[in-house]
Amino acid sequence: MNLHADERVPELTVLLSVLSLAAVFGAVLGAIPASILPRAPAGAVDAIPHVNAVLSTAGLVTIPLAVRAIRRGNVGRHRSLMITTLGLFAGFLVLYLYRIILRGPSSFGGPDAVYQFVYLPTLGVHILLAIVCIPLLYYVALLAATRPVAAIRDSLHSRVGRVAASLWFVSFLLGDVVYALLYLVY
Repeated sequence: MNLHADERVPELTVLLSVLSLAAVFGAVLGAIPASILPRAPAGAVDAIPHVNAVLSTAGLVTIPLAVRAIRRGNVGRHRSLMITTLGLFAGFLVLYLYRIILRGPSSFGGPDAVYQFVYLPTLGVHILLAIVCIPLLYYVALLAATRPVAAIRDSLHSRVGRVAASLWFVSFLLGDVVYALLYLVY
């Protein structure tokens, strides 16, 4: 049986996506008990949404810079920027899940009309894009990690990567809008 990762990218993508989404849904639905996590000071937990807004905003910078780098043929800069963006996303996700497990979702304090017609649709699209992005990001990252640069060009990396980067950018942007509605406007 051949277990080379470069020949198992689709299977690894599915496995990692299922594990990641199980962690997210487990946290959001309260299936992961807060008692298994170490407790941070209340001020640190309170700061998580603000830190995550910074991480999301940084992603809004690194994604277009990575796209520009690859369009200019600078593979090394593209790779560095995309690894940075993945790190930003991973940091965001770990902090988000930690806070959700400890405290549950934040409640919206604005008017009902804004909640129904602005906040919920924005949050819904943000969540949907984040869910769709997870397998796309794993797929392009695994292709990039398991192949030499010349072989990446012959793979679906660039096609799937364009879609993933676009959706990822919009998801980060909408996440910042949700943050603004929750913590700055209302």
